[in-house]
Amino acid sequence: VYFTSFEAFRKALTPKRLELLRLIKTKQPSSIIELARIAKRDVKNITDDVTYLAQIGLVVKKVANRKTAPVIAYDKLLLEIAV
Repeated sequence: VYFTSFEAFRKALTPKRLELLRLIKTKQPSSIIELARIAKRDVKNITDDVTYLAQIGLVVKKVANRKTAPVIAYDKLLLEIAV
């Protein structure tokens, strides 16, 4: 994933979105509703954040049994800043 500036990175990966990534990786929720329950956040806001994270390539949405499960296939994010 590429960002044009550090500000763009900070706007895209807010603390709440970074927390979602951690929860998805550690708790492996079976649905977005379950993720919202774990995160103690509104389902619509979680859906919006997961959709955005999927659009930029940090989350994959797997659909099974009429449920959409957010999935992460990596262990860490590395930030590289050119000077």
